[in-house]
Amino acid sequence: MTQTFDIVIVGAGLVGGNLACAIAQESNAQDLRIALIEAGGDAQHFEGEHFDPRVVALTQASQHLLAKIGIWSEVLQSRACAYRDMHVWDGEGTGDIHFNCAEVRENHLGHIVENSVIVTALRKKIAEHSNITLIQPAKIVNLVRDAKVQIELDNGELITANLLIAADGAQSKVRELAAFETREWDYGHKAIVTTVQTELPHQATAWQRFMRTGPLAFLPLSTTNQKHFCSIVWSAETELADELMQLNDAEFCARLGFAFEHKLGKIIHTAERFAIPLRQRHAKTYIQPNIVLVGDAAHNIHPLAGQGVNLGLLDVIALAQEIERALIRKVPLNDFSILRRYQRQRLAGNLIMMSAMEAFKRLFGSESLMLTWLRNSGMRQLNSLTELKKIIVKAAMGLH
Repeated sequence: MTQTFDIVIVGAGLVGGNLACAIAQESNAQDLRIALIEAGGDAQHFEGEHFDPRVVALTQASQHLLAKIGIWSEVLQSRACAYRDMHVWDGEGTGDIHFNCAEVRENHLGHIVENSVIVTALRKKIAEHSNITLIQPAKIVNLVRDAKVQIELDNGELITANLLIAADGAQSKVRELAAFETREWDYGHKAIVTTVQTELPHQATAWQRFMRTGPLAFLPLSTTNQKHFCSIVWSAETELADELMQLNDAEFCARLGFAFEHKLGKIIHTAERFAIPLRQRHAKTYIQPNIVLVGDAAHNIHPLAGQGVNLGLLDVIALAQEIERALIRKVPLNDFSILRRYQRQRLAGNLIMMSAMEAFKRLFGSESLMLTWLRNSGMRQLNSLTELKKIIVKAAMGLH
């Protein structure tokens, strides 16, 4: 049996789910047939003192997208933690920078939200759109192109579409089957992610300490039962990360507290830890005839600035706008000029962000005394330049 759609999106996570909703809600898209294919099942539910180990620091630009598609209020009602301050410091010296939302006359810098909270809200919204067909669990196993794209699923089902959008993550099967070329390299790091309970409150602050072996971030989570929780992302050289993963919980909490300079007192408890190998990957092109890459399928960067998902959601905004423009002008959705405009908007900016993250990693990973002095001096000077800090904060928040 073959089903035919106008658009097929592979991957119903944060990027694919938001993109499907962003397209489906447009007034000119009501007759559009959109298929959303997801390999996994429904999002896992966490409550009380149990948190999803995967979180995202949503910028205001990302929040505006979630508000536009109608899920932001539900995300806030479920579980999201606003942070007003960001404290960044060099673990090898005295340099530090403090950012505060009041400096840019905002109520907060962003929100820390568990991935599962957003995906759950997206699933509810997807069910409200009659022009979206969610197919799950299903994996793409083959792809054939002529005037349209035909994909085969692991259940034997065939699906034909005018436009195929890959939102299936860093290990994208669509990217592999379509033979997109990538530039990629191993960082030699693993990211340890988990949730920890701290002795002291997090002060609605996102904390990040840069060390030679990699950055450590503490991201604030909702206070539950008068207990204080943070999501941590500890990016460490592979050998160190493997050693940390072998420690028992008490030993890990002690090492973590020491690495964090006990900014929030004692680390009381840690949830299950996960170690994720870090690899930078960027597709040389985001587009082919009838096929588009978005999110991690197109670009995958180091988590030190927490921008991965936000970059993916900027892809969503750009591609949804181009598809809306095509619908208004009655241009075929697979018209290559539409795809090229999306690529022009997103590729260069993503490359700049990836290059900046690589530069930061190298700068703070260096043992050079000269570089250590320069980066500490630079951080102290930047912290005193209020107007420049405002520009940096607004850019990081997605405000222009």
